[in-house]
Order: sequence, then structure tokens, then C-alpha cells
Amino acid sequence: MKKLALIGCGGIGSYHLSHFVQFKDIELAGFCDLIIERAENFVKKAGSGKAFTDFVEMYDEIKPDMVFICVPPTCHGRIEFETIKRNIPFFVEKPLALDMCMAKEMVRQVTEKGLIAASGFQCRYDDINDAAKAYIKDHQILHVAASRVGGIPDAPWWNVKATSGGQLVEQTIHQMDMLRYLLDSEPDTVYSVPSRGYITQEECPGYFTDDLTTTLITFKNGTTCTMMTGCYSLNGASWDSKMTFGSRSSRMDYYLCSKVTTYGVAEADKAAEVAGTISGDGTQRKSDNEVGVTTKSTIDFGVKCDRTFIDAVLTGDPSKIRSPYADAYKSVAFTIACNKSMETGMPVKVEY
Repeated sequence: MKKLALIGCGGIGSYHLSHFVQFKDIELAGFCDLIIERAENFVKKAGSGKAFTDFVEMYDEIKPDMVFICVPPTCHGRIEFETIKRNIPFFVEKPLALDMCMAKEMVRQVTEKGLIAASGFQCRYDDINDAAKAYIKDHQILHVAASRVGGIPDAPWWNVKATSGGQLVEQTIHQMDMLRYLLDSEPDTVYSVPSRGYITQEECPGYFTDDLTTTLITFKNGTTCTMMTGCYSLNGASWDSKMTFGSRSSRMDYYLCSKVTTYGVAEADKAAEVAGTISGDGTQRKSDNEVGVTTKSTIDFGVKCDRTFIDAVLTGDPSKIRSPYADAYKSVAFTIACNKSMETGMPVKVEY
């Protein structure tokens, strides 16, 4: 039975562990965290394995066949290089790194060795993507209006942009990745503007990151996109986070990991009232009786994502992995380019 090890026994590690305990064809052999009590707690939850504070010691002792790396953004590097050197297939949570030179070198080594490696873009495995891709295939998308708004995560390192990369890199990278995946096109240029001052030190001591960012994106296939993301929200009613894909005669609202609704595709949506304009100025208006067709998520895509990687290791066939390491690197480069644009105040070309 193949041995699985996990590095980083925090929140995202718990997410993956909840999946691992469902699988009966792998051995949960080792758990590593700088805080030994957290690793020991994972051993108890798993019902097997051993706790470590040093991942090299864990590698030497249990000799894992696969590793899940679930550490904060600034902790990437030494772990991956040691894992690659030992030819251990690995799954790493996003973002791969904040240093793009280091990330690029890790991609080079993974590719050179032909090592099975993947990243945690679980949203690619959701079954709503079939409906979304079908819509995009049949309709030329002119523009995407995208957004993600939430609160401040309960992690001290997240509150500092230097250690988290900011919300766009650490959280909204899921939406940025899905833009690439659904549009099947790479970003060409980005222009990002940050906003601060809404969240105060009195409200959140030690908070030093952007409250809100707005990005204009051009894709190589000609589609444009605006992405607004913020962590200022005090209530879910403050914003409707979604991505609207607009064609000339219809649109699709994509709610990440939840549902997809199309408008103007069903016969009931094609009435003149929907397609009409206000006389004189050409302004588009929706019908008061607008009807949408909704496809809801019906699977646990996180389980499917983890299971796909494990199956790839067990069979030696990585073809079903939807976010291989080298491709995940491109989504990280996409968001890091946005940070560079914020720093320079200029548009930035996305380069891989």
C-alpha cells in the first residue's frame, strides 16, 4: 500500500485530511508541522501515522510515496526542492510560491524529471464546469465582469501582503485560474489598482494589505475582463461574488463552486422584451420576467481533486489531473503580474 505524508497541519491540511480518511487504498503514514501538537492531532484523526516537526526527518523515516504540501505562501521552496530531489510525487496548495524565479526553477526540475505533481485548484473539478464550457464554446465571449468579496481570514500571515501575496494571489487566484480554464486562453496584459483605508488598525491590528483591488485583463483571444476583489466585507449582503460571461445575445453567471445560470439561451429568454432597447439611446434592458437556466454543483470536487492525484500516483498516469504543476505556475504568474502592476502603476504583460 502506498504511503501518503502531509506537511502543514493547519486549516487547509484539515481539509485534505477529511478526504484522505475516506480512502482505504493508501496508508496515512506521516504528518509534519512546526507545532508538534497539531501534527499529533492529525495522527489521532487519521488513526495512523507518526507526527514530525522536521519534514526531512519524516522523509528519511517513513519514505513516503506521495506528499501533500499545505504551507503558507512564503514557506515554499526548500520543501519542494527536497521533495523533487527524492523523486516523490507531490501535491502543493496554491500559490506555488511568491518568488516567480524560484517557482520557475521548481517547474523546470519537475518537468525535467517527469515527476507527477499537481496544485490545489480544486474548482476545476466541479461538475458545473461542463455547462460553463459548453456555453462558452457556443457563444463568443466579449467581456467577463468578475468579482470575489469576503472578510479577513483568521491567519496572521494573511494580513500582511509580503507574506500572503494579498487577496488576489492567495484567494482570488481561484477565480483567475478558472478564467484561464474556462476561456481556454491565456492572459496577455493586466492593469491593477489597489485601494486601502477601509480596514483600520483599530479594527484589525497588524493588517497591512490591500482592502480592495480592481484589475483590467486582456486575454490573447480578444476577451477583456474586469476583476474586483476585496476582503472588506462585514456581511454577505455587501456584494454578490460571481463572474458574468457576456456574449452579444446572452450571458452566463458563474458562481464559483456553486452554480451556473445562463440567460438569453432558453426560448423563454429570447422574447423581444429581453432583447429590446430603450428607444433613442440603445441601452440594453432586461425583462422583468427574465428566465434563467441553472446548473448546480452536485459533487464534492475537493474529494475528486485529491482522489485524482492519488490515482495518478497509484497508476503512474497523470493524464486526468486538471491542474498539473506547470499549468498551476501560469495562474500564479498571472496574479503576481497583477501585484507588479500595483507596484509600478503601469500595465504589465503576463509572461511565463
